[in-house]
Amino acid sequence: MSETAVNTIPESERNDGISGNGNVVNSQVQHKDENIEESQKIKTDSVVSPIKKDGTENNGVEVGNSEVEYIESENLNPVEDVENCLKTLLSRLDSKDWVSVCEALNDVRRLSIFHKELIVGMLKDVMSLIVKSLKNPRSAVCKTAIMTSADIFKAYSDDIVDALDPLLVQLLLKSSQDKKFVCEAAESALIALTTWVSPVLLLPKLEPYIKNRNPRIRAKTSICVCRSVPRLGVDRIEAFGIDKLIQIGASQLSDRLPESRDAARTLLLELQSVYEKTHVLKPTIMSEEPEIASWENFCQSKLSPLSAQAVLRVTNITREGLVLGS
Repeated sequence: MSETAVNTIPESERNDGISGNGNVVNSQVQHKDENIEESQKIKTDSVVSPIKKDGTENNGVEVGNSEVEYIESENLNPVEDVENCLKTLLSRLDSKDWVSVCEALNDVRRLSIFHKELIVGMLKDVMSLIVKSLKNPRSAVCKTAIMTSADIFKAYSDDIVDALDPLLVQLLLKSSQDKKFVCEAAESALIALTTWVSPVLLLPKLEPYIKNRNPRIRAKTSICVCRSVPRLGVDRIEAFGIDKLIQIGASQLSDRLPESRDAARTLLLELQSVYEKTHVLKPTIMSEEPEIASWENFCQSKLSPLSAQAVLRVTNITREGLVLGS
């Protein structure tokens, strides 16, 4: 029924909706409203993607994420117009248009892989804007910024250490959150960080977060420390301070999260192995065999009685288990 026909219905029938004719009218008007709602729904569905590229549900929160593609590093191509890209890079990274920001972040990734020397001069500003994107509440921007961080670590390694602090804290936060696909991307970026940045430079950056109030951040930091220490090698572990490292491991043994405790156990076993390799005493008159300095005495001299007991229990039990299993 047309709008004109509806308007010709007597006022009494249109208002009360009780008579037979009134019921017909109400049915037609309701049907028209449903058509309008359906039309609006179709328009909305064309903007809001129910499933994002990463396979997680949208639930109507993220709008337009279907426009963003998460490209793995090995699938990126060189920048075609490098000169123009560089001229507009910082302004696009700071844009209010989130799609433009994502495109600019991907350009940073391409530049760092294929033209790394061209953005060295603006790297500090670029990293500052990457941090801004990491704080963005829109998941697409955040994840793209995380992927950019990983490529930056691989491309520039130790050159980014001076500007690392704000980026590091955001990656630790993102790797500790509940949104799975963001968390996984941040964990991958932290792996890249511990792989490509020198542990001698990275460990001092990680130390403050071992005592962070957030147990998840402590756990992620413990894992990063655990991955970094073996890369030091025996000599540099000694130079860095095995006593300092054993205190870090001991502090995490009683931490709330199992991730942190497991990382602490692995770290302490590594330190025990290094200590025994580097503290071999010369043979004495009584014995021609070289003696190994006591790990137990070392722990007791560097830690509180309770902490030393916990460390020795972990390292002795684990070692006994390895012997029995061999």
